[in-house]
Amino acid sequence: MKTTKLLSGFALVALLFTSCYHEDVIVDYNEPTPTISLNQLLGSYELWYVDINQTIGYGETRFLQTAFTVSFRGGVLYANNNLVGIGSQGGGFGISVGYYDAYDMILDVSHDIDGYETFDVYQIDYNTIELYNPYNNTSYFLHGFQRSTFDYDYVFYDNIHYFMQEYEAWEKTYTSDYGALNEFDNENFLQFLAGGTGDTFRSSQDLIGTHPDYLYWDYTGVYGIGDVSGNMYQKTLTLDYDYFDNEFFELSVINDNTIELFHNASGTLYEFKGRGYIQYLKTGTTIDKSKTSADKKRVQRSAKKENTRTSTRTL
Repeated sequence: MKTTKLLSGFALVALLFTSCYHEDVIVDYNEPTPTISLNQLLGSYELWYVDINQTIGYGETRFLQTAFTVSFRGGVLYANNNLVGIGSQGGGFGISVGYYDAYDMILDVSHDIDGYETFDVYQIDYNTIELYNPYNNTSYFLHGFQRSTFDYDYVFYDNIHYFMQEYEAWEKTYTSDYGALNEFDNENFLQFLAGGTGDTFRSSQDLIGTHPDYLYWDYTGVYGIGDVSGNMYQKTLTLDYDYFDNEFFELSVINDNTIELFHNASGTLYEFKGRGYIQYLKTGTTIDKSKTSADKKRVQRSAKKENTRTSTRTL
């Protein structure tokens, strides 16, 4: 009798242990499970905007640091690295910059210049993904859009300081008949160099028509681009000339290679055209040659730019 009870006790303990074990591994079929693959997720939006100001970490993944948007199309990686032509170049996708492979939640990229990079991919919300690079411990956040609803103009004007850097030089092609004589009348070329938050400009008084390769830059200083209250399409430009104070302009973009500068102090209107277009593949490398803007890359910037003012120009 005792033996039977003892065996029954062992059987009961074994049964309870087995029941607990099975209870621990029962799958809860009510929990959400991924319904699309990573390839489908990446392809669900035509453009992924790289929000450089959301970047977390101190490392850099160079092809993401340069790109405004990236696109994943059947194994080919596309990017809009330039503001010149954004929205039209490559049908809005930009240029092909490499290849990718996506599996589980891992993204492997083989960039044409920068080489191999791998990322852990996290879906943050319905149109936001995080690309975490474990090799430099840095995360980039990308927001998905379709080309038909993507605001190319906003990206252009919100990043216009990069547009100014996409030419080797800006050549003065027009000076209005109206306006007072001033020192800036003598400046025939401008150049805007990359430099993060300390952007640098150079100016030259060489003859109109001089090739950018042969320009002598008379002056080097710092410049700032600011917003005009209530007008997204107009900016301000301040050139810091130590020897005759700052020159302040209202900056308007006419097209992808022409800008207008309205000189507030004198009331003179100037027109400049870009010479020597620089098409970027990555930080420090261009398809076309670049002698002075080779370190161009996007950087995190403070909340808003310099010199936010109201327009004083009378139209």
